[in-house]
Amino acid sequence: MNIFVVVLQSVLVLLGIGVLGFWITRRGILPEQIHSFLSRLAIDIALPCMVFSNILITFTPEKYPDWWQLPLWWLVFTAIALALSLVSMFLSAPQTRREFAMSLFFQNGLFFPLIIISGLFGTNAVYMPQLYIFIMLHPALFFGTYQLFFKKKINEKPLSWHRIVNPVLVATLVAVIVQLIRGQGYLPEFIQTILQILGGMALPLIMIILGGSLYLDFKQKGKIYYKEIIKFILIKNIVFPLVFLGVLLLIKPDYSIALLFLLQSAVPPVTSTPILAERGGGNKTISTQFVFSSFVFSIISIPSVFWLFSRFFPMP
Repeated sequence: MNIFVVVLQSVLVLLGIGVLGFWITRRGILPEQIHSFLSRLAIDIALPCMVFSNILITFTPEKYPDWWQLPLWWLVFTAIALALSLVSMFLSAPQTRREFAMSLFFQNGLFFPLIIISGLFGTNAVYMPQLYIFIMLHPALFFGTYQLFFKKKINEKPLSWHRIVNPVLVATLVAVIVQLIRGQGYLPEFIQTILQILGGMALPLIMIILGGSLYLDFKQKGKIYYKEIIKFILIKNIVFPLVFLGVLLLIKPDYSIALLFLLQSAVPPVTSTPILAERGGGNKTISTQFVFSSFVFSIISIPSVFWLFSRFFPMP
């Protein structure tokens, strides 16, 4: 099947679940008060279980001895993304500039890549644990630095350690250590099965919550920033992946590194940017519009960029 179609179907699956969340929240099937509980269930329990069980199943240190380099590659990616974000923010209007930069810099680095990798290579692909290890420091960066994009700190809560040493980071580190010491055989099979079942809830649950959160945000009917949205889509969904594709052509890394770079550069912003923008004294409305518009446009942009990527980096 054409790689464009495969990636398109993967993106549509993800967005389709988000639309379901939007609809059931609009109908009152999923009350607003339940969103916080479901978010904690998804982020603190289901997602770490998914990461832990997936690493146990698919990660073999002997087959990928350079796995320790993945966080270093993530630092390279992040440095380039930060430079692009800081330069591009000046294309935005002064009143939306900080939300513009924040939404450019913090990408949805786990869920979109997960569904695309599973669609292309299967759920047990070796690229899954590589993705977890590559991105494991991203949540700590997000919660530790988002406030730096804003001058005002109204409603800002003190940074707590559980946001830095988060459950996903802990699950990743513990699972890698278990594999390094070959300790999987000592973990009872029923425990591994429980982790897999709980982990299976993570992706659909998070996308349902995302769709519901977008409905609650749009229900406020704030001003629509058409110009800023168009500029954001052009930079985030088109310019970013093309710039990173150019970088990849220059440095010519292994396919796995190139794949991770491309996916991270092409995905929409992380879904919680509107909430954290509001905490930092920013404009929640424009942040929500950036996230929503980038998600919708990614239906076309991600498959197109991935098709272009495959011309230079053929699938092994």
